[in-house]
Amino acid sequence: MKRVKVYVSGIVQGVGFRYFTTRIARELGVKGYVMNLNDGRVLAVAEGSEEQIEKFISALKQGPPSAIVKGVEVIEEEFKNEFDDFRVKF
Repeated sequence: MKRVKVYVSGIVQGVGFRYFTTRIARELGVKGYVMNLNDGRVLAVAEGSEEQIEKFISALKQGPPSAIVKGVEVIEEEFKNEFDDFRVKF
């Protein structure tokens, strides 16, 4: 199992990015959360299998149609198995 922090930059706030991320995560069975950051980026923390996480990151690189993704930074962390689902964090 794998855990990642994904920082997404570009036009990713106010365009449905968090809800897109939540839908994709739930479809893939990924657990964790997504939130807006004060600097304009979106942060997703996700746990799942190697395959689930790869598909999740690939989807975030595309984003919803209204977003313009300019950068994606992925940081691998130690798997903690601390989430029951995937949700938007405020």
